[in-house]
Amino acid sequence: MPAPDRHAGTGRLLTGVAWAVLLLGLWLGGREATGGSSAPTTGDVAAVGRPLGAPLPPAHEPLDGAAPLRVEIPSMSVAAPVVRRGLDAEGAVEPPPFGTPNAVGWYSAGTEPGTAGAALFVGHVDTETEPAVFYGLSTARPGERIRVSRSDGTVAVFTVDDVHVHTRARFDAEKAYGPRRGGRAELRLITCGGTYDRESHAYTANVVVSAYLTAEEGGGGGGEQGGGRSRV
Repeated sequence: MPAPDRHAGTGRLLTGVAWAVLLLGLWLGGREATGGSSAPTTGDVAAVGRPLGAPLPPAHEPLDGAAPLRVEIPSMSVAAPVVRRGLDAEGAVEPPPFGTPNAVGWYSAGTEPGTAGAALFVGHVDTETEPAVFYGLSTARPGERIRVSRSDGTVAVFTVDDVHVHTRARFDAEKAYGPRRGGRAELRLITCGGTYDRESHAYTANVVVSAYLTAEEGGGGGGEQGGGRSRV
């Protein structure tokens, strides 16, 4: 087990009245993290970008508000509980407890997934001994689906449209985490990236996966290919 003061993939989110200001200090670099993640190459470049001509589905209209309970990313074999997180005494977003590295944290003072705006999910990339929930986040590809089960019994289905690695040196929080299109329901998945700098005890970059709402599945275990309702 890692020492109690280690925080792989800890988030930073400064307080403020505007979303862009709140996001200015958000970093999942790990104040006392270890190296050994599957993080992508450093650089302010797209990890995969959007292939030219790749069709993406139209956006679904935003949903009514509901808290997230679980997130599934089939392409990465992720099926994880979502836990509410706020800000710590330093004004940083609290990541999921280090003892539960396979949980995903949702910044609950922000946007609810499925509603207009950009909802923020954070997760550890690794621990001292093993991969964590977002270990494979940099392998996400445009067109892949992310399913978020919500407290009202619906499932908000998001489609990935962009994957970027943002270095600390050229980090633009508003560009990385702010809504890309007004009135659209969006989702950001964020974890550590780059390499681990042992002098600063932090990773050199962040991986940011952007997705937008493309479907709503009803409760009862239906789904887009099952017996439940699906609105696209």
